[in-house]
Amino acid sequence: METVNQETNTTETPAEKTFTQEEVNSIVAERLKRDRADRADYDELKKKAQKLDEIEPVATALQKELDDLKSAQALRDIRDKVSAETGVPVNLLTGNTEEECTAQAQNIIAFAKPKAYPNVKDAGEANFNPKTTTRDKFAEWFNQNT
Repeated sequence: METVNQETNTTETPAEKTFTQEEVNSIVAERLKRDRADRADYDELKKKAQKLDEIEPVATALQKELDDLKSAQALRDIRDKVSAETGVPVNLLTGNTEEECTAQAQNIIAFAKPKAYPNVKDAGEANFNPKTTTRDKFAEWFNQNT
């Protein structure tokens, strides 16, 4: 069998395609048409971007206000909870966390706890009655001594 050895010549360059002016104009016109179609909504997008730039500071301020309100509500909820658990009025609690409010409430309870004062009656008299007036006492003394 005979083998055929065909060599390919790689040094040859394929012939370059040349365009007529009409073909170039057509290609450029088509490319410009596609480019303009891609940018058809540019003005509309630019207006929307400007509106967004105007609205963004307002939205940021509103978001901050909303966050502040949520934080204040959470703090009120914490103080209401501690007040309900301890019996300390909510307006006396100033802590910012549940732990702070609970500790503060315990301190208020300890301070408000009645002290063990000695039971001293009116000038040491054994028959002291706080419902009797000085007039009643004088009348009683007068009746006993007359």
